[in-house]
Amino acid sequence: MIKAKCGPYLRHGKPWHISAMQNLDDYDIVKSYGAQYRGIVQYYLLAIDAWRLHRLNWVAQTSMLKTLAAKHQSSVSKMAAKHRAKIQTPHGIRTCFEARVERDGKQPLVARFGGIPLARNKDAKLDDRVLTPRPLPRKELVTRLLKRRCELCGDPAKVLVHQVRNLAQLEGLGSDQPAWAALMTRMRRKTLVVCHPCHEAIHYRHPAANVA
Repeated sequence: MIKAKCGPYLRHGKPWHISAMQNLDDYDIVKSYGAQYRGIVQYYLLAIDAWRLHRLNWVAQTSMLKTLAAKHQSSVSKMAAKHRAKIQTPHGIRTCFEARVERDGKQPLVARFGGIPLARNKDAKLDDRVLTPRPLPRKELVTRLLKRRCELCGDPAKVLVHQVRNLAQLEGLGSDQPAWAALMTRMRRKTLVVCHPCHEAIHYRHPAANVA
């Protein structure tokens, strides 16, 4: 069972990133990995040798960190340091990985992977559910367009996409970066979803907008 559950996270016998998830936010990546791992672990906690799930924990965790590293063009160690957290459990403090989405006036959304003690639970309840297959998530740009909100001014409106050839051209502007260029650099995206007035302002106020 453990070998079968580790299979989707492996390539050539080693934990590998999942390319289809690289367009998701950190929160959604950690949430997806965490939900899959938590469902398997909680189902098998009735087993005497539940501790063997450490193998699945390591494989899924490494795959998740590699996916985050591929998304941000960073390293696994940096992603681990960024998302590592500690939580209190009935078996003591456990290390896990978290991604948070801060919200104004509300509690932050928290996605968590791991932190589940792999100790046998005789009172565990099995809930066999037939999962319906989910389609792959939309491309990030499509999701941003469907929000119909300008990413520069924040107003809801009919939107269009401003695009540049590469981010290096924007970074070359240095301290002279206008607000739209600074936002694209911060988002690490060559596209910006904007309303018509903002798009006109981009092309009218700064010649660097014509690098598309």
